[in-house]
Amino acid sequence: MAIEKTPMTDQQRKSVVLEYFRRIDRGDDILDLFDEHAEVYVAKLGLARGIDEIRTLFANLGTLFEEISHAAEYLNIVVQGDTVGVEGMSSGRAAGGVPWRGGDAYAGRWCDIFEVRNFRIDRYFSYIDPDYAGADTERYPWLAGTEAAS
Repeated sequence: MAIEKTPMTDQQRKSVVLEYFRRIDRGDDILDLFDEHAEVYVAKLGLARGIDEIRTLFANLGTLFEEISHAAEYLNIVVQGDTVGVEGMSSGRAAGGVPWRGGDAYAGRWCDIFEVRNFRIDRYFSYIDPDYAGADTERYPWLAGTEAAS
């Protein structure tokens, strides 16, 4: 008897991605959700290839906030083949104690693109500005409520 390999369903891919967000919010380990050769990109932090680089990237990202929560009930999720697009908002407390809430300030709105195969994340590109505290005012003066230099 041959082993039957069936492709993942859209719901299964979505489930893997939602588990990623649940674990992030709880502060649980996420690395076992990734394929050992996965690629992860986060704006301003760069590209990581493979579990060791991904571990380092997430460790660096984790220094930017004290707590984070994704509003899972408000996520916009689109599944097309292996690709899962997720748009949403987060809230939390940045390193140093500055709170943020998506929709109330510049921080917290994001869009992520995942590729999920064989119940593992093969590719994850996050399009978010990880300046949760809005502290990058030298390059973006409007974050401090001032006008951009002419």
